[in-house]
Amino acid sequence: MPEAELHSPLPVPAPAPCVFCDIIAGRAPAEVVHEWDDVLAIVPLNPVTEGHLLVIPKVHVVDFGHDPRISAATMRRAAELAAEQWCNVITSRGLVATQTVFHLHVHIVPRREGDGLALPWTAQSA
Repeated sequence: MPEAELHSPLPVPAPAPCVFCDIIAGRAPAEVVHEWDDVLAIVPLNPVTEGHLLVIPKVHVVDFGHDPRISAATMRRAAELAAEQWCNVITSRGLVATQTVFHLHVHIVPRREGDGLALPWTAQSA
């Protein structure tokens, strides 16, 4: 049984090349905003707002449910970056939850009055 399945009852996709591991290893380009010993913050390829960042652990973890210690460290770094701004902090777990890269990542999405970014669980409109 793959190691990822040992820590979760949810199925995970078959292992594939990981773009975030490639970025961390220097094999793929990225705009790095901040780097710690354990975590990297980068600008996503298609940011949804100005200042949108991805916070990714340097250790490959499929999602936040697979290693709570690494997930907590990653979220702590995200909180440090987001401390002085209005924002959404988002992570997804699994295909049904719209996870497309199976390496834990936390989106920090800065918000501004009238930014036009609507979330389906709020009454706010675009």
